[in-house]
Amino acid sequence: MHFDPVAVQAHMPKHLLALMEKAQSADESTGPGFSEGLARRTFLKVTAASGFALGAFPLAAVAQGAAAPAAGLKPFEQPSAFVRIEPDGTVTVTINRLDFGQGVQTGLPMILAEELDADWSKVRSTHGDANVAYADPAYGMHLTGGSNSIKNSYTQYRELGARTRAMLVSAAAAQWGVDASALRTQNGFVVGPGGKKLGYGELAEAAMKLPVPEKVTLKDPKQFRLIGQPTGRLDAKAKSSGLQDYGIDVRLPGMLTAVVARPPVFAAKLKSLDDSAAKAVKGVKAVLRVPTDRGGEGVAVIADGYWAAKQGRDALKVEWDTSAVEKPDTTALLASYRELAAKPGLVAMQADTAPLAGAAHKISAEYVFPYLAHAPMEPLNCTVLLSGDKAELWMGTQMPGTDALAAARVLGLQPQNIKVHTQMAGGGFGRRAIPTSDYVVEACGVAKAALSAGLTAAVRTLWSREDDIKGGYYRPMHVHRAEIGFDAQGNILAWDHVIVGQSIVKGTPFEAFMVKNGIDATAIEGMKEPYDVPMKLSVHHPQVNVPVLWWRSVGSTHTAYAMETLIDEVARTTKQDPVAYRMRLMGDKHPRHKAALQLAVAQSGYGKKKLPAGRAWGVAVHESFESVVAYVVEASVKDGTPKLHRITAGVHCNLVVNPKSVEAQVQGGALMGLSMCLPGGAITLKDGVVEQSNFGDFAVPRITDMPQVAVHIVPSADPPKGMGEPGLPPLAPAFANAIAQLTGKTPRELPFKLA
Repeated sequence: MHFDPVAVQAHMPKHLLALMEKAQSADESTGPGFSEGLARRTFLKVTAASGFALGAFPLAAVAQGAAAPAAGLKPFEQPSAFVRIEPDGTVTVTINRLDFGQGVQTGLPMILAEELDADWSKVRSTHGDANVAYADPAYGMHLTGGSNSIKNSYTQYRELGARTRAMLVSAAAAQWGVDASALRTQNGFVVGPGGKKLGYGELAEAAMKLPVPEKVTLKDPKQFRLIGQPTGRLDAKAKSSGLQDYGIDVRLPGMLTAVVARPPVFAAKLKSLDDSAAKAVKGVKAVLRVPTDRGGEGVAVIADGYWAAKQGRDALKVEWDTSAVEKPDTTALLASYRELAAKPGLVAMQADTAPLAGAAHKISAEYVFPYLAHAPMEPLNCTVLLSGDKAELWMGTQMPGTDALAAARVLGLQPQNIKVHTQMAGGGFGRRAIPTSDYVVEACGVAKAALSAGLTAAVRTLWSREDDIKGGYYRPMHVHRAEIGFDAQGNILAWDHVIVGQSIVKGTPFEAFMVKNGIDATAIEGMKEPYDVPMKLSVHHPQVNVPVLWWRSVGSTHTAYAMETLIDEVARTTKQDPVAYRMRLMGDKHPRHKAALQLAVAQSGYGKKKLPAGRAWGVAVHESFESVVAYVVEASVKDGTPKLHRITAGVHCNLVVNPKSVEAQVQGGALMGLSMCLPGGAITLKDGVVEQSNFGDFAVPRITDMPQVAVHIVPSADPPKGMGEPGLPPLAPAFANAIAQLTGKTPRELPFKLA
């Protein structure tokens, strides 16, 4: 499915069109050495051109008896869309993001409750939907990604809380007949002269009918009582007791379940189908041909429940036509990638490489990074209910607005007639933010076919674990080649670097804004910085019949590894301490990197503590999504098997809203980084077919693989940055650097192959 930019632009607000044109002009002036950060910001601000901005169609905000909104305020600044206060004082905060494990359903309410002076014990949270009010305030689109949730909504939610508080105070002042300036708030109450009190629940109905103040005064951070405090998650009890519902748990009256037989090679077609045995399975209601992603064809088996649908699918006799599609093979791909890596590509960074020839020391390195599956614990799912000219969708989605527009197109409905019920999701790591909306489009196609077959109930299209892992949209496979020349002091004289890998955004609506001079900005993010080195960087983007997508921390999943292991190798070659060498290369331009690294070093005992025999230190530091994480690890190698024993993290993400969430994100990111290193952590293809299907052959770390992790945060009062992804990139290189200390060789391929 592809968006039609012309059709969507016809519905766009003029200010978004103007912004798009302005941003495009700015991009055209940046030249070959364009800034990746600018490209990313530009893209996210103007994605409305491809139908991603929910300003493309207006939706009414939910309200608690709300009066007309203030003329100067935007929908995402209106308290009525975000705050509901019950008579008993319970405050429900609507979050404008998907929570799929990162904890924003606690972090965002903490920010709002801080300025509201709410009683935290009475604060709850709920997901928003495709309502325009819940668009990212910085980008104008519905988005959970790029570690932007807290960063972009910090001020927004503070102001929402402050506006709500001001309205409650005004309501109390009117009821008591006093000036609002004589009142204060405390823990869910407005306090008046003489200590009399009115609870927020008593005032809410009247307060929410009052004019919304455009300007509010926010607290001095010194007054914070919630922000910065380690706080347990609001969903902790439900998740730990099994009571938490996810998209996969949606149950509607008469609901049917569909599973789809998809082609074994991406975009292949049906050649023949014998569905007689499937139709004979008890509970099967229909067997229907349906379109699948990338122009392919599949067979949907619709039944009373998952087991009947799966049994029906297993009974299908299907012959596939793969004659018209490429059948990629990762072994052959690797050979072709290596050939490309030996040649200059499209130039992303320019530098003089002539000093390579006369350099006293040289490193010639090739790195191989495989395809990776997202493999969230909750497989993909989407429930669709069609009713006349309206449709309702239930799923965990990172981009509900994008998915709503995609659903409208597939179903032939007006966008304003699509209602998205955003559900808690059991992970995603980027797989629930797809430009093509593949699993949503497919589910809508199944529901549409079911309705045509006379089935009027809601249909839940459910993927199995095997479907999920074999179903496409992987972190791209990459090959890096580096030639580095340096002197005896470790001064880098020239660095020639080539990256080969598919573009994530080419062929999607993102291409217009994230591809400059043929180079996908996500492929090179994380290169060179924070080190002042003369680097020539070029890129090849081969086209391969494998669907690819961002994977937690995107380009930094491979660029951090190449950068941090190569920097470490220069230090070892010139017999310099790798920490001291990094500090020297950073100069005085990167204080946040230095602070994070110094904190990890100090807390780990690096250079002071004697390690057990057979263990070595490994170090890496990397910035992604404007946050810096440094790791100092302890690792060993026994009989060719590497083992990670301890991780000490130094984190600089500016102001921390909830230290517990930061700690959890770093721990989770480190674990996911470890998954890239261990045997079985790769997706391979043979004759166009993905060879892995479940956790038995796409391995994830077990509890016995998990090391001790200590997380330390650099204090800061600067506005917060994101933490959903930055904990992942430096883990693998830190581990690899420890292995290199022990073996004398840097692992050049992930997962590690030491034998």
